[in-house]
Amino acid sequence: MATATTQRIVNVDALRGFALAGILVVNMKAFASAYYGTGVADPAFASGADRAAQWLVSWLFETKFYLMFSFLFGYSFTLQMQSAEQAGAAFIPRILRRQAGLWLIGLAHAVLLFYGDILTTYAVLGLVLLALRHQPDGRLFVIAKALVLVTALAWGVLALLLALFGDTADKAGLAAAARAAEAAYRSGAAAVIGQNLQQLTTVWIPLLLLQAPCALAMFCLGMVAGRHELFRHVERHRSLAGHLVTFGLVIGLPAAALYATASIYWIDTAWELPGLALGILTAPFLTGGYIGAAMLLFQTGLGQRLARLLAPAGRMALSNYLLQSAISAFIFHGYGLGLIGRLSPWLVLLLALAVFVFQLAFSAWWLRLFAYGPLEWLLRALTIGRRPPMRVRQA
Repeated sequence: MATATTQRIVNVDALRGFALAGILVVNMKAFASAYYGTGVADPAFASGADRAAQWLVSWLFETKFYLMFSFLFGYSFTLQMQSAEQAGAAFIPRILRRQAGLWLIGLAHAVLLFYGDILTTYAVLGLVLLALRHQPDGRLFVIAKALVLVTALAWGVLALLLALFGDTADKAGLAAAARAAEAAYRSGAAAVIGQNLQQLTTVWIPLLLLQAPCALAMFCLGMVAGRHELFRHVERHRSLAGHLVTFGLVIGLPAAALYATASIYWIDTAWELPGLALGILTAPFLTGGYIGAAMLLFQTGLGQRLARLLAPAGRMALSNYLLQSAISAFIFHGYGLGLIGRLSPWLVLLLALAVFVFQLAFSAWWLRLFAYGPLEWLLRALTIGRRPPMRVRQA
């Protein structure tokens, strides 16, 4: 009989842990400044050193790690299908319960902690993936490419229209709104929740026009990878991993540098949106490069030790994702330390890395005692319709 350890795919958990680190770096940047995502530079951090830190995060992390997380969602979708089959349970009722639970958790996360929640989007897009689950690999590849190309083209066309007819955005109004948001986030819990609710009335625009289609594209690619057990049989796919790394280095890295330059140094210029369009088009290459590099690294002795270090955080990724937001909210919001707009980008980056190191240690300790993270246990209970054993000795 297979043990819990052999049933886990350690490389998938490790890669998910790596993705969590990148997501934390980007999300903490959003927590730290109310100007994030407004198209207006934060005047408090306009020095060369501050902008260099922002550029580094935009170059190596922004728009890449949520794609990796999305890829792994699609990959795990195939594992959910296998789990239902092995348990002799109907898959569709299971996945519908799971997606409903994920949506409710995401809604609470968005309202109470972080308006930039991705879980509600995953819950809805998971239903689309459910409808696509019987599509052949080739068609899923076509859908993924079309989603990325159309999204990038849409933003490119918007950039062209603004260049031809002028940008009518009220930058002064956007800056004033950012200052008001900063004041609200420095206030008490009621003001923070009220500001989150207000942010949710506008955040759906970039979500619908940027994150959602790109996430669905990576869902499709992840499902193809899951069908071929990419991480269970890495030795069969070394050539693919090498190609991913090559494309990541040749296309992904330099294009991401242009995207970062446009978003940090060319913000509020005619070059900002073309840079975004280029970033959308090429971010999957750098994400793929990260995935390919991890595949190759995890086959080495050092990489196997690194995988074992990262895997516990990835096994309880949902709990860690919300824990990241809770810690960030405590640091930057008024019901905690209220440090929004007061910490330099370099310090925010170091804080993010420190929080992730803590999560690595915490996850390893937790999983020595329990079979699931707390939210993983809740989501599994909703999925299978009964209470799974929580403690390791019970499991």
